[in-house]
Amino acid sequence: MKIYVPKFVHKYRFYVFTLLGLLIWVIFFDGSNLVAQFRLWQKFSDLENQQEYYVEELQKVKEEEREVMGNHKSMEKFAREKYLMKKTGETVFVVVDEDNKSIEEANEDK
Repeated sequence: MKIYVPKFVHKYRFYVFTLLGLLIWVIFFDGSNLVAQFRLWQKFSDLENQQEYYVEELQKVKEEEREVMGNHKSMEKFAREKYLMKKTGETVFVVVDEDNKSIEEANEDK
């Protein structure tokens, strides 16, 4: 059974095979092959998503900072809740659950 080969391929077979070999080399074996490029593109997408997350978190923290630094009462409340600070002569009781976490920490984890 004869396989039909176009005259173009037969006439320029050296160039066709060279081009085919070059394409295979670039796709699979080169240092910046398509497989590596795809992996780098995925990693880049993941890093962009992480950047979006951290930008949102930074905005939340800055908003919280504006609220806390706005007045003395909110700053005092923040210090008491987050750092368990107290006034002199005052006793602070921290309510914990079975896992020895404060109730506020348990609510934040949910």
